[in-house]
Amino acid sequence: MDVLERIGKQVEENPIVIFMKGSPQMPMCGFSSRTAQAMQASGVNFAYVNVLADPEIFENLPRYANWPTFPQIYMNGELVGGHDIVMELYQKGELKPMMEAAAAKAEQSES
Repeated sequence: MDVLERIGKQVEENPIVIFMKGSPQMPMCGFSSRTAQAMQASGVNFAYVNVLADPEIFENLPRYANWPTFPQIYMNGELVGGHDIVMELYQKGELKPMMEAAAAKAEQSES
């Protein structure tokens, strides 16, 4: 499977996914750490992909949605953005409702 197809599969199969350096439990950069913490504060489950564990994803993810930096957060197949955008959403109190809506939409489509 082509790397862009693998990325697409992760984005499509997970209602909320963060492509980050490390894991939410063991982040490997400050931006990934702060973003994952903000997402965890919502109490909504989300998937993650450690881009450091897969050099192909690390090299090609910036091409996938034309977004040059890590982390990258997707909800319901759409790029939300990176650290700055997610932190702004978190500070405005908008991140948790967005994540809840993405999770609820996924649950509806499963039933």
